[in-house]
Amino acid sequence: MIAPARSQGVADGVSAGVRRRVLVTGATGFIGTALVPALLARGWQVRAAVRSPGRTAAGDEVVVGSLGEAFDWAPALHGVDRVVHLAARVHVMQDSASDPLAEFRRANVAGTLALARAASDAGVRRFVFVSSIKVNGEGTREGVPFGADDPPAPVDPYGVSKREAEDALFDIGRSTGMEVVVVRPPLVYGPGVKANFEAMMRWLMRGVPLPLGAIRNRRTLVGLDNLVDLIATCLEHPAAAGEIFLAGDGEDLSTTDLLRRLAAALGARARLIPVPATLLEAAAALLGKRAVAQRLCGNLQVDIGKARRLLGWAPPVPVDEGLRRTAAHFLGQRRS
Repeated sequence: MIAPARSQGVADGVSAGVRRRVLVTGATGFIGTALVPALLARGWQVRAAVRSPGRTAAGDEVVVGSLGEAFDWAPALHGVDRVVHLAARVHVMQDSASDPLAEFRRANVAGTLALARAASDAGVRRFVFVSSIKVNGEGTREGVPFGADDPPAPVDPYGVSKREAEDALFDIGRSTGMEVVVVRPPLVYGPGVKANFEAMMRWLMRGVPLPLGAIRNRRTLVGLDNLVDLIATCLEHPAAAGEIFLAGDGEDLSTTDLLRRLAAALGARARLIPVPATLLEAAAALLGKRAVAQRLCGNLQVDIGKARRLLGWAPPVPVDEGLRRTAAHFLGQRRS
């Protein structure tokens, strides 16, 4: 059994005499490329698990295969005290796999557990797993946010796979003494963001009229810098052991408000047409786009109070600053 962390403050978990090397999987991904330099700045020795060498800020890299494939993690975990597991088969809108759940389970459950068992065997003290708010569900009633300790209610295969991985990780933690911490982020934005968030910025820059000027929903997002700060806190803080935390910016936005504030960060004019949400939802249903309408018009609120209480954590970057950083990177890429 591995002795649990002593509850004497954040510094105690990384005090003198304790190894300060952390293995980060998914180190070249959207979150990983921000997390690695942040951990280096905090004094951690970072070993980056990568597909191709030379692509991270860490000088210590180990080339690994795809999640779910047989891989000997022992050399990568040698001398490692903690693990942050970011790598995953991610949620996609139109999955082409014949059995999406089986594919998600192969990568997100079997791949995660193979790493976790190897980490425990190697004497890793803490395993931080970045999961998803989809474990909680797909939406909330206005003013009734998801809580970290709410019963899980995943709907899609991605959310189901993340929930199964969480459960199995906590089982491993209970049987081996390795501390497991789970972080569930909602939509993450920040410099280098892709997919729908990047598309929104392109639409705004082009002045495309959008029928989203009358949406009164409430959604929690999390800026990349805020998520990285929470992960780093969970890596170090003694009170994080064995817990689940939800990530967020501490301010909920409507789709309309998000577009206006993002346009301001881009120096663009948001051309928003005030179409009622009920009409948009009806049109989306006719076109088979209910999921799109849910994200644009529905509520998904997250309560980050548990992280505030147990860890003394607060999002360090306000929403408008996070949007400004995101927009500045996007504009820089366009110019280059």
